[in-house]
Amino acid sequence: MSTIVLRTLLLLAASAGAQAQGFIDPTRPFNAAAADHPEAAPSTQLQSVLIAAGRRVAVVNGQVVRLGGQIGDATVVKIEPTAITLRRGGEIEILRMYAGIEKNPVRGRPARAVRADAGSEGEKGNRK
Repeated sequence: MSTIVLRTLLLLAASAGAQAQGFIDPTRPFNAAAADHPEAAPSTQLQSVLIAAGRRVAVVNGQVVRLGGQIGDATVVKIEPTAITLRRGGEIEILRMYAGIEKNPVRGRPARAVRADAGSEGEKGNRK
């Protein structure tokens, strides 16, 4: 009897693990899919940028580089808030912090500014 119960529990545990593999973790970072499949990940990845007064630094593949610094055989020629530009020989390559996500300008009419004291007009008018 105990052998049947043990086999049943093992079968249930094995099937539960197989079902859980199909679920995606909602707290997973945006580019975690590339980490799951290293062959699909880009060979050079911009991870962070620091821009301060008189200082521009980027982290690429875990390596801290400054403007004019080297990443392999490429030279960092420009550092922006979300991208850096590399020159490799005569070729230019742009590494973006959020690859595949482009910033688009907002179109349409700008929102109206609302005064903080706009609601107090009606209250003043009702006082006697």
